[in-house]
Amino acid sequence: MHKWWRRIAFAALFCFACTAGAAEKTQVKLGTMGWEDLSPMTLITKRLLEKEGYKVQVTNFSEWGIAFSALARGDVDLLVSQVNYVTSDYWTKNKERLEKVSVISHGLRQGIVVPDYMPIDSVDQLNSIKGQVGGKIIGIEPGSGLMRETREAIKQYGLDYTLVDGSTAAMVAQLQSTLERKQPMVTVLWTPSWMTQKFKVKFLNDPKHVFAPPQTYYWIAKKGFSTENPRLRELLAGEYIPIEDITRINGEVKDGKTMDQAVDDWAKQNAVLLDKWATISSK
Repeated sequence: MHKWWRRIAFAALFCFACTAGAAEKTQVKLGTMGWEDLSPMTLITKRLLEKEGYKVQVTNFSEWGIAFSALARGDVDLLVSQVNYVTSDYWTKNKERLEKVSVISHGLRQGIVVPDYMPIDSVDQLNSIKGQVGGKIIGIEPGSGLMRETREAIKQYGLDYTLVDGSTAAMVAQLQSTLERKQPMVTVLWTPSWMTQKFKVKFLNDPKHVFAPPQTYYWIAKKGFSTENPRLRELLAGEYIPIEDITRINGEVKDGKTMDQAVDDWAKQNAVLLDKWATISSK
């Protein structure tokens, strides 16, 4: 009996020693989507990690299902996502294999907007101006979460409206033309977006809470990542990017900079902040 317990104790001690002696990652694979909120967050983090001596590779995915599967397999180490709302289905499906590492930003908002000169402030007032806009809400890509929530809002509020499928580019062109002519329009929008910075629009209040509240962006990883990489985890935990900064970066891209140029300029302007983020992870 004593020999048996000694063998178990020795095996446990051996496993602990192996785990404790395992080197942290020095090369980090970041996954992202090519969207105007996620790209700046990913590239700012890339700059931070490289500043602290890590080699960083960024992989762009075309849709969330592919991205979550790659993360769960370990093809990438980290991914930014809004797991409480936008990607809750994918998180629920994979959460036994994944973990939340840290918060990187907060404030994603989606909803119905109108030009700021229109005389309504709430979704439940839309029927009163139906005739001015032909009973149409101008939408974007039909598969987006924002379009799904807008259809639910039409139902919940009893709106006598049709949601028009389209594309973001077509919506932007129509919104810009409408604002220039000071005409009425109902459409959908989100923040962070350069459009909220450039266009004078207002989000309509949502008293029934059909649209998600402001959402949080998390770094997520394969389960066990934080335990295996404590310094890297602390480095990420020190990072927080205000949503307003993401909006400004996207405004600069709209004005002609590349995303890399806009992020590089942000990093130069916030060099002291980057140093503060790194302080907690210092050896």
